[in-house]
Amino acid sequence: MTAIRRRTAWAVGVLLCGLVLPAAAQKENQKPEKYTAHLAPVAMDVAMKANITGEGSATATLDGRKLTVTGTFDGLKTNATMAQIRRGSMMGVRGPVVLDLSVTKLTSGQISGSFTLTEEQAEAMQKGKLYIQIHSEKAPDGNLWGWFTRQEAK
Repeated sequence: MTAIRRRTAWAVGVLLCGLVLPAAAQKENQKPEKYTAHLAPVAMDVAMKANITGEGSATATLDGRKLTVTGTFDGLKTNATMAQIRRGSMMGVRGPVVLDLSVTKLTSGQISGSFTLTEEQAEAMQKGKLYIQIHSEKAPDGNLWGWFTRQEAK
């Protein structure tokens, strides 16, 4: 390798370090982001109205790519069967399952989970595309749902 190529390679390396390391350090020094979700009955038709009841709430903390979720629910007509984090294309639009939460399999209880998200999932969380959906025995396509919204820093 010629001296000019070595110097060029060194300069490119220094430039890349100057761009990449501050960005990485900035991400590491970011404060955790707080989110809340109000859980309410999913959109339903007249036939499902008798089976879909209840309410709940959840909080989430996104620290880098680590997501921690806790919440409660009550007032379901039948026992909860599962709780999931799903991704919609935008707020209010249903989407596929992203993660499974732990859920109390009763008509009231708790939901929780801790996950390391992919970059894409973390970005979806920040853009308001992730939501919680709780299913129950008589509402297997969803009983309660709630979209995560970011809380303002205080």
